[in-house]
Amino acid sequence: MEVDMKIAGYVLSIGGVIALIYSGINYLNESESFSMMGVDFAVSKGDPMPIVISVIVLVAGIMIVKASNKN
Repeated sequence: MEVDMKIAGYVLSIGGVIALIYSGINYLNESESFSMMGVDFAVSKGDPMPIVISVIVLVAGIMIVKASNKN
């Protein structure tokens, strides 16, 4: 049972990292930039929710791995 939880934790962690990279790239690509008084500003039109969900999945995976190591 402990090995299964550890594997599930690693799978969640790897999935969270992959999703975070993918959604982060998409978030950055959906931005517009403009210049005002010599300063460039970037405004993103992307939805930050996939990034938040990816971080939650990553943290959950890390917590599962840590919990299975303590037992």
